[in-house]
This record gives sequence, structure tokens and C-alpha cells, in this order.
Amino acid sequence: MNAPVNPSLLAALESVTLDDKYTLERGRAYMSGIQALVRLPMLQQARDAAAGLNTAGFISGYRGSPLGGLDLSLWKAKQHLAGHNIVFQPGLNEDLAATSVWGSQQVNLYPAKFDGVFSMWYGKGPGVDRSMDVFKHGNSAGSSKHGGVLVLAGDDHAAKSSTLAHQSEHVFKAAGIPVLYPSNVQEYLDYGLHGWAMSRYSGLWVAMKCVTDVVESSASVMIDPHNVDVRLPDDFIMPPDGLNIRWPDPPLVQEARMIDYKWYAGLAYVRANKLDRVMIDSPNARFGIMTGGKAYLDVCQALADLGLDEATCQRIGIRLYKVGCVWPLEAQGARAFAQGLQEILVVEEKRQILEYQIKEELYNWRDDVRPRVYGKFDEKDGAGGEWSVPMANWLLPAHYELSPALIAKAIATRLEKFELPSDVRERIATRLRVIEAKEQALAKPRVAVERKPWFCSGCPHNTSTNVPEGSRAIAGIGCHYMTVWMDRKTDTFSQMGGEGVPWIGQAPFSCDEHIFANLGDGTYFHSGLLAIRAAISSKVNITYKILYNDAVAMTGGQPVDGTLSVPQIVAQVDAEGAAKIVIVTDEPEKYEGVKLVGDVPIHHRSELDRVQRELRLVKGTSILIYDQTCATEKRRRRKRGTYPDPAKRVVINEAVCEGCGDCSVKSNCLSVEPLETEFGTKRQINQSTCNKDYSCVNGFCPSFVTVEGGQLRKPRTAQVDSSGLPPLPEPVLPNISRPYGILVTGVGGTGVVTIGGLLGMAAHLENKGVTTLDVTGLAQKGGAVTSHVQIALQPEDIHATRIAMGDARVVIGCDAITTASDDTLSRVQYGVTNVVVNSAHTPTAEFIRNPNWRFPGSSTEHDIRAAAGDGVDFVDANHLALRLLGDTIYTNPFVLGYAWQKGWVPLSYAALTRAIELNGVAIEKNKQAFEWGRRAAHDLAAVRKLAQQGETPESSAAGGKLITLHTPRALDMLIQRRYDQLVSYQDRAYAERFKQTVDRVRAAETPLTQEGAQMPLTEAVARALYKLMAYKDEYEVARLYTDPAFMKKINEQFEGDFTLRFHLAPPSLAKHDDKGHLIKQTYGAWMMKAFGVLAKFKGLRGGAFDIFGRTEERRMERALIGEYETLVNELVSRLNEQNLTLAVQLAELPQEIRGYGHVKAQSLAATRIKWTKLLAQFRDGDAHRVAA
Repeated sequence: MNAPVNPSLLAALESVTLDDKYTLERGRAYMSGIQALVRLPMLQQARDAAAGLNTAGFISGYRGSPLGGLDLSLWKAKQHLAGHNIVFQPGLNEDLAATSVWGSQQVNLYPAKFDGVFSMWYGKGPGVDRSMDVFKHGNSAGSSKHGGVLVLAGDDHAAKSSTLAHQSEHVFKAAGIPVLYPSNVQEYLDYGLHGWAMSRYSGLWVAMKCVTDVVESSASVMIDPHNVDVRLPDDFIMPPDGLNIRWPDPPLVQEARMIDYKWYAGLAYVRANKLDRVMIDSPNARFGIMTGGKAYLDVCQALADLGLDEATCQRIGIRLYKVGCVWPLEAQGARAFAQGLQEILVVEEKRQILEYQIKEELYNWRDDVRPRVYGKFDEKDGAGGEWSVPMANWLLPAHYELSPALIAKAIATRLEKFELPSDVRERIATRLRVIEAKEQALAKPRVAVERKPWFCSGCPHNTSTNVPEGSRAIAGIGCHYMTVWMDRKTDTFSQMGGEGVPWIGQAPFSCDEHIFANLGDGTYFHSGLLAIRAAISSKVNITYKILYNDAVAMTGGQPVDGTLSVPQIVAQVDAEGAAKIVIVTDEPEKYEGVKLVGDVPIHHRSELDRVQRELRLVKGTSILIYDQTCATEKRRRRKRGTYPDPAKRVVINEAVCEGCGDCSVKSNCLSVEPLETEFGTKRQINQSTCNKDYSCVNGFCPSFVTVEGGQLRKPRTAQVDSSGLPPLPEPVLPNISRPYGILVTGVGGTGVVTIGGLLGMAAHLENKGVTTLDVTGLAQKGGAVTSHVQIALQPEDIHATRIAMGDARVVIGCDAITTASDDTLSRVQYGVTNVVVNSAHTPTAEFIRNPNWRFPGSSTEHDIRAAAGDGVDFVDANHLALRLLGDTIYTNPFVLGYAWQKGWVPLSYAALTRAIELNGVAIEKNKQAFEWGRRAAHDLAAVRKLAQQGETPESSAAGGKLITLHTPRALDMLIQRRYDQLVSYQDRAYAERFKQTVDRVRAAETPLTQEGAQMPLTEAVARALYKLMAYKDEYEVARLYTDPAFMKKINEQFEGDFTLRFHLAPPSLAKHDDKGHLIKQTYGAWMMKAFGVLAKFKGLRGGAFDIFGRTEERRMERALIGEYETLVNELVSRLNEQNLTLAVQLAELPQEIRGYGHVKAQSLAATRIKWTKLLAQFRDGDAHRVAA
């Protein structure tokens, strides 16, 4: 039974829609910063229409985080924009987009359809840099009377999704462009309208700084075209001919107009509209804080954290000044703020912009009235200015980002110099102790696991960015930049459009004769063709790999701007004079009948290595166009039915799998996941995330099978009639007298941002103040994602968008590793924060690089409990969602329901379920997931029992559930199971050989262990000896495929009419590649009959008629068994308490010998090095003991 809904909430539930952000004329709407920027020009046009002006809007720019999704949102709102005469024309690149914006201001120099065109340019920091020539020209020329230009600069202060941290104020200053700096989503609307009005009045272009923490946040904001009351200055004398664009206008006249008039007109506008204002004042003010933008919110949070509310600030003499226009600083307001103060602390992120200006304003004040000014540096004896002492005493560092905790420490440091009431001083000291304790806790060494961003499953870059042995590559801008932290022999990078050009400066002096350079198709169209032209002109030996994936994947899957096809690229680079051009693709057949300039060969991607080795011998600049559609874009198009979806899937027979990881090496794919079995860690394909790239089948292993035809069978779920379940009690929802922080953590691409959005919308429906901030960075599939949600009774109660240190009231942990990260735990307060964690073992990209990687379940749980205390619940949400709802995609709403039922979420049931409905995706299933999460919170044991209905344990020759060795009986089971398997593998005599060796070890170890304790050496020998004795030759592979468990599992996964194909490399039939390795071939379903026949000849194994046993690999495998038995005998004969641990390490080594053919040979070679080293230590230790 759910609580009744109050009438006002009921009205909101019925009236609110997702389109409110674009259609609501007046009122509150929930929107993101990006969506506010989309709505902004509509508000401007509505204001103009109300003023009797017939204006239009023009938007152009180039995508890039944190404005990466702006163009997508503009496209989605195309109909709404068209209704307001707004044209969106994305730029080929940033500077050309800026040039088109410049052109929009020239419209009214000639007869025009509209009274004026207001324009918006957008781009990230590097785009600002490359557009400065245009900005200087356009700003000098000016804006039109009823037009105006707003320049949106996306600054990534923390370089979360950039190659450098950005700060655009200084370059805008160089161009003479004023900079507005909004601190929240509401101010994007308000400052944006002011920006256009200021541009029209002053003739200047006006920039608006958009940082990640604001533009990627969402909030409930006020929509009203007239919310901003524009006041034209009455204290500025406008020159007779005004300040707007005109023609002709000579350069030096433009310069004089800007310096003598335009800047002062802009400052007069700032002054008249109070864009800079005192937010907190005191009758006896002595300590002032000047700040703006995102830092203003951080300051407010820092003051709140220190217990310095407005009344306390007034009591102790604090004055807070919020600067809306950070350059140029409006002098009259700044001087009035400084009047009477003893000291000013300037709080701003990155390099100083405000600090320099306020110091300049106050420089000539008398010593007895001029306040001290601090910002980046604290006072230090003997120190002069900023550059006088290297690494001077940082107060607010200029690198990375500022946080409320860092700012709180800086404020406290400066306030220590003043006389303060004892209660205030103690309050500040208490908070500082909390901050210092948290910092000390996080500084303690622990097992840190990171979720690094990675290529999506099936991404073309997984294959295309490989380089041949002996070569190296240079990275560029785009998803492929991530190769710099992968094992891809790709080091260093360039700016966008400079790909490969560093080699021009290296080549004359390098020992390398040739290099590869990766160049994305989006970058090629943006500016990359010039880089190729430069390389051709310089005559260096370089191969450009143009990665044609038909989408700008890094920022959301946008199509490449303009028309671009492979034949066009071929024609362009051929015309530039490329020495050789080749195309490599996963679908060579699609080029049948396609006309290409010149004799351009088409190769299948399986030939990539050979093709690259040929190209590196070509003199001059060669071009390799790698053509394969972006995996994520394939997935999107398949959902829309616009891209082929082959009825072909890959499965791995885990019984045959050796766990060597060669499939991960070949595919670099996150959908190849670990599968823990009784016989070690094997591999499995995650069918939910697989994008059907199929490169994993190239792993040198016979365990891969492709299923052609049919379809995935829906997972067998527990058949539970939820309607017959008892009603759940209503939770007691938390009080939110102060902002309530909810941190959602998880993995990119799994719906973490959706949960944050649901919470935000639900709070909006309840007319509460709310902000959400999605921190995604480079989170492709596999990267860490967090969503910061803050809920308050009123919007003004919320300060910073990020949850402050120790200020999270609840963590909804959809992934244990992300929840255990330093960033998450820094926001957790012991005994205050409640945490629910999905305990699923989702692997990280490290598993691709390291086949021995294990999910750090125990260490993550320890860290989370140590940080939060008793209020931590771990729940197997993935498994329960799969069993109860048929898909792990419902895991996150399940975890949300769990947290809500615990009473940890301050939102009503009605608002949350309505938010799920408004989201419009799988509504009923997501509601059910939320309900099951509630039930799990109420009675987890009961829900687990319900989920087990119809569940059958898996068992196969190499499957089955793990045996946990806590008792001697469990060890007996482990040994017996391997004994039985060896009987099936060969015969009983063979199994007895195994058992006799294990028994000898057990007899030797028993005196060294307590009764009932684990016996690690016996276990190690049992596992390792079995592995060596059950080596997978042709007979064994055949036996494992004919084991009924294999087809049982296939039939559990697939239904319909399907056939199986096997990917094998029989030594007697397979060809060899250029490296001498066998090449896998595909065999049809008839192989199952062949397997059945072959399995019956296992008795020939090791004998004179064993035709398969004569290879070097088989002789090596048989020799290893005897070698290991000899080792075991030596370990047993010398075993004692002192060397037991070392003996176990030695005994476990064969577990690292994995794979088939050359892969197994490589792993054996690596293992032998360890074997030799450990055995020497074992013998040396024994010798020392005897000598003693």
C-alpha cells in the first residue's frame, strides 16, 4: 500500500512532460545545461518578437566535451528551433563555424529578410584556440544592432575528456571579447540573454564560459523570456554612429572603436544590469571573498561546510562578491566591494584572471585603506610576486580543479589571522578535522582498482589500431587516442588536425625509418587532410591509417559533418600525391562495382598485419583506409532497423577453453568476460553487450563456436506471480532540512546517468530544488561513471553541483569498483552515509591485458565498509534482475528500489514511478525492477529464494560450480571430481596415477597443518597435476564437444533453426601464416559427428598409433607431466613449515601454462622462468636450513 498523493503533486504528475524544456512558455522545467543552451535562442527570439522585432537565430560550431552533445540536442530540437526562425548549421571545423557566425552579423549590411540575426558559436577549449584569428576579426568588426554574438566555450578544467586542461578566459582577453561565467543551469538562460543584449549594445562579441560541472548538470529552472530585465546603461555616452558592425571599417579605426568605446560600453552594461554583485555583506566587513562561475558555488559550499551561514558571515565580517563578467572586471563595483576590507581572498579555478584585475584596481590605493589580496598563493616571508619563488606557498592551486574542501581550508587559513568568536573558531576547527581525517584515510595504501575507459565491444579500433611488430604509431584526437594506455605500441599524440605531423620533425633525426599515424574520419574532414598534405610535401616515410567508422563516436555518434565516403577520400589523397593507397575492411564484398580512382586494392581486415608490413616499406606517404562502421553506431542503427543484424553469434565452449586470453588479445573486446569454473577461470561471451564483431574467434583456441540462424533464447526466469505477494510497508523517508546528496556510481553504458535523471525528474515533480551532475569523462564501455544528485526544499539551498567531501547521504553503488574508488569514498562519511552496492563481478579492461586478473571483491567490500561503517548493504542485483526480469539491464532500477525501500531516498513513490513513465523506456519492466528492489530491501532472503525457482546448476566436463575449500571434505570432493574426469579422459589407471601423487602430498602436508584446516599444497598439486594430465589434445577436444553438457548449454541459450560452425586449426590441414602460426578454418555442423568418432580413439593416446601425439606440442605436454611429478616428489621430500608457502607457489605454476599451439609455448616459456627462480629459492632455503 502506497501513501496517498497530495493534490499539488498529483497536478504536477499529470501536467509535466519531457518536452517542457522546449515548449513551456512560462514556469519551471527540468533540463540539463546542454538543453538550456538549446532553449536559450528560442527565448531570445520570443523576447524579440514581444518587442516587435522580426529576428532569426543562427547556430554553428564544432562538437567537443563538455559541449559534445550540444549538436545532437540541437538536431533533436530541430522542429522547435524552426518554429523560432533558428537555423542550426554545424561547422566543418571550429574556425570555419566562427567565420559563418561572423557572416551572420553582416546580413543587415544588405537587404535582408529579418531585422537581425542573433548567433551562437560553440566549441571546446582547443576549438577556441584554433578560432582566435576569426574571433579577433569578428569581434573587431562587431555585432549587428538586432543580432549579437554569443560564443560558448566548453572548458574541461580537469582534462577528463581532453588531452589538455582548458581555460579560455585568457585567450578571449587577447581577442578583447568579454567573458560571462554562469554558475548554474538557470544562469545559462539568464546570462545568455544578457550576453546577446550586451553584444547588441556594445558591438562586441560576448563569450560564455561553460565548464563540465555546470553544463553537464541538470536542474529545475525558471522558464520565462522576460525573466531577465535588460537595462541599457545611462552613464555611457554612445558615439554618434553607434558601435555595431558597419562597412567600410578600416582596421585601425576598428581598433580605436574597441579600445575607446566598445569595452567601456560592455562594462557599462555589466554595471547597469548588476552582473557583478555582493551576495553577502556585513556592516563591519573586513574579510572579502571575490569569486565567480563554478568557483562561486564551491565557495558557498565551503562556507556552509565551515558552519558559516549568512548570519555568521555578517557577524564576523565576511563580504562575498560574485562576479558574472570575469573579464573585463567592472571597476566601480569591484572598488565598492573592496572598500573597508582588510583582506580579500580571490577564489577562481586555473590561472588568475580576477586576481590580476582586482590587484590592478587597488594598486594605487593608500596603504592604510588598501586591503591585502591573496588568491593562488598564501603569504610567505621573503616572497615577492607570483614568479619570485618557484613553487611558492600554494593557497588555491592553479592546476586541476578546486573543491569545496580545498577552498574551505584556504578560507580557514586566512580567517585564522582574524579575531573570531570562540564558537565560530571551534566550528571551523571541527570541519577541518573532518576534512583532514578523510584525506588521511584516503592516503592510506590500499589495493586500488581503476575502471579505465576502453573501446566499446566490437569497436573497429580494437583491430585497426594494431601495428606490426617492430613498428610504432602516433595517436591523434578521437576514440583511438585511448591506444596510448593500451598495449598498442602507440605513444605521443598531436592536436586535432596535426596527426602524423610530429614525424616531420622527428624523421631526419630518428633511428626509425617509418611510422604509422592514426587519423579518424571526423578529424580528416575537420582538418586532417592538411596534415596528409604536409607529410607528402615533406617526403617523410609515413603511413596514415584513416579510421573510417562512419560516425563521430567519441561525442555521441554524430554523422561526420558534410558528405564523406571512402571513394571520396581515395580521390582526395590520390590527388594530393599519396605514394600508395589501400583499403582494409571487414566487408570487402561491399566494394564490388564501386569505382575508385587508380588501382586501389581491397583487403579483408584479417590481412591487416601483412598489409601494414608492406606499407612500411613504401617510400613517402602511404594511406591505409580502414573501413568498418562504429560498433555503437551499428547498435543504434540495428535498434532502428536501419543496419543489418546478422543472425550469427559467438559462444565459447568453456570446457575446451584454457583461459589463456588470446581471444582478448586478438579482439581487445570487453564482451569477452571471465567465467569462474571449478577448473579455473575460463572465458564467456556477454551476449547482451556483444556487437557482433567476431574478431574474438581469431584467438588461437578450438573453443569458439558460431551459432548461425535462430535467435537468443530469453533467459529462463523464476516464474513468480508478484500479484500474490504481500504488500510492502511504507519506508520512512529522510528529512531534507539541508541539501541531501545521493551519489550514483557505475559503469559507462549501463544506465547510471538514467538513474540520476530519474531522481532529478522525481524531485522536480515534487517542486523541490534539485541538481544532478553526470561525470562521464572518457567513459566508453567499461569506464567509471558517477551521477551526483542533490535534493533540497528550495533551489537556492543547493550550492555546488558535486557532492562535497563527506557529504553524501546515500551511495547507490551499481558497481563495486567505482563505489570503492577514492573519488566516491571521499564523499562518504563514516556512520552517516548509507551505501547499497551491486556485488556483481563486472570485469575491468585490465582483464584483457592480464589473464590472471581477478575481481577484487573482498578488497572493495573492505574499503567501502571501512569508509561508511555499518550502513552498507551488498546485494547480488545482477543475478536477481536476470532471474526475476530476464535481463541485467534492469539492475540499476532494482538497486534504486532497494535504496528507496530502505528509507534512504527523500522522494515519494508516486514521483519516482512517474519519472520512470516519463523516461519512456521499458516502463513496466523498470517499474517491476524498482518493486523487486524494494522487496529485496525488505526481505532479501525471501527474494533470493523466489529467484531460485526453476534454476538448475550447471555441470559439464569443465564446468560446475566452484568448490570452496573450507573443510577436508571439500578437498576430497575436489580430488574425486578430478579423478573421475581423468577416468573419462583416459582410463582408471591414469586416474590412479593422479591420486597416488596427490595422496603422497597430503600425507606430507598433514603434520604441518591443524586438524580440519585447509591444505593449500595438496589443493595446488591436485589442481595443477590434473591440468597437466588432462592436456587437451585432439581426442580430448572431441570428447568435450560430444559431452551432452555442451549442446545442453547451446540449447539453453538459443532457439529456432540454427546450425553450428567450429573454428579450428588442425595441424595436418591448416595453413601457416607469415609468422609460422596455424591459421584457423571454419568447419560445419558435420564436425559433431567427426568429434564423436575421434573421441572414441582416446585409447590410442600416447601409444605407437597416436598420429596426433607425434607433434612437438604433444611431446612437450607429456614430458611436463613427468617433470611436474619429479618436482612434487622433491617438494614432498623437503617439505617443512618454513618452506610450505614457497612450495605452494611452485606447485601452482602449471596453472599459468595455458592455451594451444604457439600461445601455449609462449606461456610455458614465461612460466619456466618463474619455475627456475622459485625452485632455486626453495633449494637455497633448504640448504641454509641444513647448514644452520
